[in-house]
Amino acid sequence: MMKTIAIIGAGPGLGLSLAKKFGENGFKVAAVARNPEKLALIINELNKQNIEVKSYVADIADLIALKKVLQAIKQDFGHIDVLEFSPYAGPEIFRHVLQTKPEDVMEQVSSHLLPVILSVNEVLPDMINSGSGAILFTTGLSAMFPMPFTGNVGITMSGLRNYATNLHNELKEKGIFVGHLSIGTLIQPGTEGDPDVIAEAWYDLYERKDRFEQTFPQGIDLTKLSF
Repeated sequence: MMKTIAIIGAGPGLGLSLAKKFGENGFKVAAVARNPEKLALIINELNKQNIEVKSYVADIADLIALKKVLQAIKQDFGHIDVLEFSPYAGPEIFRHVLQTKPEDVMEQVSSHLLPVILSVNEVLPDMINSGSGAILFTTGLSAMFPMPFTGNVGITMSGLRNYATNLHNELKEKGIFVGHLSIGTLIQPGTEGDPDVIAEAWYDLYERKDRFEQTFPQGIDLTKLSF
């Protein structure tokens, strides 16, 4: 039976590359995003490669809409074997720690932390019952290292990493893999941060399941970073 990956926050960059990589390895793809045009691009590209895919339009900050979409995916595909969470709004939402206000943090909590918790709540019971599955968290480097210029984002991403770590520790003996990839470079084709290369790294981490997290590129020395 073919497996299904649900990509939450799918876009034409990393989301598309992940969809292609998992699709090439026998996965059906459910792509979730609020932008129909970006989803149409993903559908078109995957159709060219004969990868089974369906798109779902939803603003993931709308938890009611997100829950309905996840339930629709399970109804359409029968199951969600891998949940990948990687929405990204761009650097324009960054706030320096000295300018960070409560509303800047709440926006990030509403658009990242709460949706990921709801998504996990929706897929986890079935994964526990089957004794299999994977939950993949994609973040920026601020999840692991304090960066003053991402004050609001870092607060949320580090909280998300804490949540992911707890899930990993609780679920690793239940046959469910929880992984975290922290990206420390701009995602741009033809560069060090080429989304296809990142997708390769993610799939390798998923396949091996021999560690909870890694940075991309691998081997970033967090102790030598300065901002």
